[in-house]
Amino acid sequence: MALAAPAEAHGGPRFADDPTTLVDTSIGNNGDGTTFPGATTPFGMVQLSPDTQLKKYASYDYAQDTTLGFSHTHLSGVGCQTMGNFRFMPTTGAVTTSDPAQYGARFSHADETRRPGYYGVKLANGIGAELTATQRTGQHRYTFPGGATSENVLIEVGESNGYTYAGDVHVVGDDTVEGWLQGGNFCWETQKERYKVFFSAKFDRKFTSFGTWTDSKLTPNQRDAKLGSQRTGAWLTFGTDSNQVGASVGLSYTSVDGARLNRGAEQPKSFDKARKAAHDTWRDELNRLRVAGGTIADQRTYYSALYRSLLHPSVGSDVDGSYRGFDDVVHRSRDTYYQMFSLWDTYRSQNQLVALLHPDEAADMTKSVLKIAQDGGWVPRWALAGGETNVMSGDPVTPWVVDNYRRGLLDDKTARQLFDALWRNANEVPKDQSIFRGRDGNPSYVKNGWIGYQDLPGYTYGDTRQAGSATLEYALADCALSTMASGLGYGDKAATLRARCGNFAHLWDTSVESHGFTGFPRTKAADGTGVGDPDPAKSTGFHEGTPWQYQWLAQQDTAKLFGLMGGPAQAEKRLDTFFDMPLLLTDPAKAAKDSWVHGAYDYHNNFAFNPNNEPDLHAPWMYSWTGAPWKTSAVLRAARTLFTDTPYGLPGNDDLGTISSWLVFGMAGVFEAQPGSGTYLLSTPMFEKVEIHPDGGRKIEIEAPGASAAKLQYTTDVRIGHRDYGRSWISHADLLRAGKIQFRLSDTPTTWGTKSAPPAM
Repeated sequence: MALAAPAEAHGGPRFADDPTTLVDTSIGNNGDGTTFPGATTPFGMVQLSPDTQLKKYASYDYAQDTTLGFSHTHLSGVGCQTMGNFRFMPTTGAVTTSDPAQYGARFSHADETRRPGYYGVKLANGIGAELTATQRTGQHRYTFPGGATSENVLIEVGESNGYTYAGDVHVVGDDTVEGWLQGGNFCWETQKERYKVFFSAKFDRKFTSFGTWTDSKLTPNQRDAKLGSQRTGAWLTFGTDSNQVGASVGLSYTSVDGARLNRGAEQPKSFDKARKAAHDTWRDELNRLRVAGGTIADQRTYYSALYRSLLHPSVGSDVDGSYRGFDDVVHRSRDTYYQMFSLWDTYRSQNQLVALLHPDEAADMTKSVLKIAQDGGWVPRWALAGGETNVMSGDPVTPWVVDNYRRGLLDDKTARQLFDALWRNANEVPKDQSIFRGRDGNPSYVKNGWIGYQDLPGYTYGDTRQAGSATLEYALADCALSTMASGLGYGDKAATLRARCGNFAHLWDTSVESHGFTGFPRTKAADGTGVGDPDPAKSTGFHEGTPWQYQWLAQQDTAKLFGLMGGPAQAEKRLDTFFDMPLLLTDPAKAAKDSWVHGAYDYHNNFAFNPNNEPDLHAPWMYSWTGAPWKTSAVLRAARTLFTDTPYGLPGNDDLGTISSWLVFGMAGVFEAQPGSGTYLLSTPMFEKVEIHPDGGRKIEIEAPGASAAKLQYTTDVRIGHRDYGRSWISHADLLRAGKIQFRLSDTPTTWGTKSAPPAM
């Protein structure tokens, strides 16, 4: 397939005929990005992908050269080991071991084929493995070398990339294997959350012999086995009359019956037809936000990021609507039930992209959060399948829900039920925190306006250990929820929540100085005294960041924030120091590489921008409130240099598409810097043409003649339709009906967008 032509060819910028050819699923396949290269569909239940290591954040590491097998569940870009369930591995010869370190096979990247919806590899032992997927099934095709004495498929059920606690396997008849496992303990936060997942695998040939194993003991002709201390699985041997074996594997989070049902309902007519269907789905998906212009590297980087942005949340319900709730009971839903909610990450960028492109799916995802609250009793924070992990801090679910409410995606009944759950979450604490920790900082926060710091062991005190950053997160969430309360007509509750919008100011310590600036947020004890080292590059109580990075997490009320900083001009000077603007304007790549935070886990002891992590992702757009939106465009072009079209092309964990969505928005020229507001800020696009095709909506065209990611460019003026547009922001509703947005660009800074600041939340 031909790649898209650069902007100069054929007389101007052209959209790619097939944007899937511009996606490289190997980008981020390392210990920093922790993405996976395998086959999946948008928001699919199944992610069928190779594993080269176990009990690591990334179960596939590009630096390694041995495949342990191909498992059916993966999360894209997480910072803890998890999933990697039901690993299949083709082998030849006698089956003598259950240890993947013994039966794994070497491979070369030159022998891999990676495309959206497809993964193929020719192993060094001569076996060819091909993978594709439907929404709820994984499709395998193994081609064995001629002369093999036997053709086997090994299925590991008990040992995954994450922790497993129970499970078993059953060989059914002469062409089917089924089983289940219980996993959990994600990020070691509660050490209690669990999920169940089931599979049903049907082969296209009958096996001639079989056996099962528990740990290292292999038992021929045994049909059933249970998890021992480490492993359990089955092996199947096929005759050598044919050199090809295919398998269709249905997954379910409800039961083996559900897995069988999903497999039957989505069974493709052939592997090749499944592969083509997955390709066509991804081609259509990537055309929802397509670009033209720039270099091949620009387009590869962009489309690969768009691909990663649309992998999660994942479908959790079976084809008949059954899903396993947070009460560990199987329920039935008329709407698709979704799971895998990394909310602390995705509420800042990825949720907005999904809601823009897929409003119906975003609505179902939001209803799924309501079902979690109804089934389990509380709204989630970081939901892994049917378990609440309680990972991270703050209240990310609230702005995530409010954003979808502000976009008009929720019916009135759903909105009111969700508000009730969010209001409860914002004011109370679960009595039994064994499942949901909730906002454990509420007792002191509701009383005083800040969370009193406590350095106490145990997961029930997560927010009080991160009291500084969690206070800022609570304030943003409460401010967002106040707008929902107003929209629903809850005046008193809206006023209560609105009064909390400025709670970030309670942490402002005017005695702290750093890099020539006075006043920074500082963690407080319940009695109001400061806690820990006052240095805002080192302070205690800020989750994966420092006060220098978290000082910008008050975007709901920039007037109040900038007042604490000494006014917009002083705030702009802080931003200039934060981004190293003098160097950035002369050498953007050097500023990004040398001045900003680098390293996926380099969270602390820093005063500079951290593009690898979430807390300050919105900071480049804070210039819109200081009267210098041109600097946002400069920062984003510097950030673009950190992303490449190589396996090491992600600067940090992608966190279920968060960083990728941030890049997509930054390159397209629109971004919601105030989660929960429904208001986008505009910046200079990096492509000459951008087309947005919301599902069920009208096309939005963005034109920026001469736009390039390779040089600093600024917006001179903007036209929407036939009228000039001087504001640096646009509402979601206005964006949907904009039709055409035209940017005119300059190589020198401009005053566009400076006459008025974007609104407060």
